[in-house]
Amino acid sequence: MSRYTLGLDYGSDSVRALLVDVSTGAELASHQINYPRWTEGRFCEPSNDQYRQHPQDYIDSLIAVVRGLWEKVPAGTAENVIGMSFDTTGSTPVAINDQGTPLALTAEFAENPNAMFVLWKDHTALHEANEITQAATNNDVNYLAYMGGIYSSEWYWAKALHIFRNDAAVKAATHAWVEHCDWMTALMCGKTHPSELTFGRCATGHKMMWNEQWGGFPPNEFFTQIDPLLDGLVEHINPNTYSSHEKAGDLTGEWAEKLGLPEGIAIGYGAFDCHMGAVAANVRQGVLTKVMGTSTCDITVTSQSQLGDTCVKGICGQVDGSVVPGMIGLEAGQSAFGDLYAWFKNVVLWPTRQLLSELTESGQRELVEKIEESALVRLSDAASLLPVKESDAVALDWVNGRRTPDADQSVAMAMAGIKMGTDAPQLFKALVEATAFGARAITERFEDEGVPINSVVTIGGISKKSDYVMQTCADVWNCPIDVLESEQSCALGAAIMAAVAAGEFDTVEAAQTVMASPVCKQYLPDAERASTYDVLYQKYKTLGAFVDGGNP
Repeated sequence: MSRYTLGLDYGSDSVRALLVDVSTGAELASHQINYPRWTEGRFCEPSNDQYRQHPQDYIDSLIAVVRGLWEKVPAGTAENVIGMSFDTTGSTPVAINDQGTPLALTAEFAENPNAMFVLWKDHTALHEANEITQAATNNDVNYLAYMGGIYSSEWYWAKALHIFRNDAAVKAATHAWVEHCDWMTALMCGKTHPSELTFGRCATGHKMMWNEQWGGFPPNEFFTQIDPLLDGLVEHINPNTYSSHEKAGDLTGEWAEKLGLPEGIAIGYGAFDCHMGAVAANVRQGVLTKVMGTSTCDITVTSQSQLGDTCVKGICGQVDGSVVPGMIGLEAGQSAFGDLYAWFKNVVLWPTRQLLSELTESGQRELVEKIEESALVRLSDAASLLPVKESDAVALDWVNGRRTPDADQSVAMAMAGIKMGTDAPQLFKALVEATAFGARAITERFEDEGVPINSVVTIGGISKKSDYVMQTCADVWNCPIDVLESEQSCALGAAIMAAVAAGEFDTVEAAQTVMASPVCKQYLPDAERASTYDVLYQKYKTLGAFVDGGNP
């Protein structure tokens, strides 16, 4: 009888569920549910870089997405599921009370954004991140040595401190903070109480300053010298961490009933989406796995013998076992990729939307939706026909700050070389090239630090939807790009890890042999365009140095 595992992928806007046959790797069905409160724009203030998500959104969406999945497969299929695992965005932490309950799930804090999950792209903690970086740099032990040397406002400790400074009630009620991927895992196992709560290696190593070299997390004294508000917080979290192929616990009867799954199936430790996506892509040395969506996350692995004593500067960490056991996982990424295109679409459609509001009221919604859906397609089609010239306009991709190399969410986007003859397709072309240039800067940083990148494997919506973007990337990066076949690569990686946690396979490599996604398409660089892009890339770096106050 066939056996299955379930991968749950929590993105910025929705959760996806994927059911995979562990004996063949076949993807039986997938389902997607948008977060209801998030869809309404609640609890967010984009102008202030505030993005919060209610834990009830995660719970409601989980039940809906799994229940919806069973409607797409034969009756009785759920009875043969043997394990499940989660991947989520990150760093997306939440404050919990002394019972392990996210504060927003209590009556007192139900409508308080500070008591909710602080989404990865929330940049309200800029000042706190800078303080943490300064404290680590000046400390006898640099606790950021294995995290690129710079702490980001997107990460756990900066967000916790910012909330504490701005909401005394939340501070008073908080016992600890937990990442989204770890909370979902604990919830399924019934282990959310702080006495039982354990964390995965992925989130702790890449966002929380965990490292075996100093026995887990930095000591309490390190945090109190930054701000006494952090006193005791680190002592409330378990320093023992676990890789994603390990079993975190068993599905409780309560959640088995809610999800229509067998009680007691294995729950694997969770991880961030990009790390699970890399697992589905057969991640290996010399290959960069790039998850291309609203932002990007770049993952590669290397051996300890190759990396040696190198602490790669300006990335999002290097962590033993954060992707696959026995290898050092390295993470980087861009704070905006698809988000930059969406921003431009919103700009160019603003007057159109105002005019069309009347049509919406008169029953012409289909026309409005058609214009919305076709905007980026038409821009891409027009931009793809434009020649690439050394005199072209150049843009930065920092519309949502810069994640890597060298995290700085205070920097902003800029464009140069615009003239009266510059039209919308030319501007869009410059933005697409900007995202490709930003990705190239990451690859060059890896290579400069002794981590060679020979090819790129891409997953995520953009890699499957836009030939224009992907070909531009191949030309700018001047290397081949493979696109994975799976539409749900991150969820697939979670399903692979669940199969190992459930004991179906002895190793991650064995599971990947059966379950990892094949390549469906390849993009090869055009030598002539690549040469021109070398010139434009130098202009990109010059513009970046100008915007960044002269920093290279």
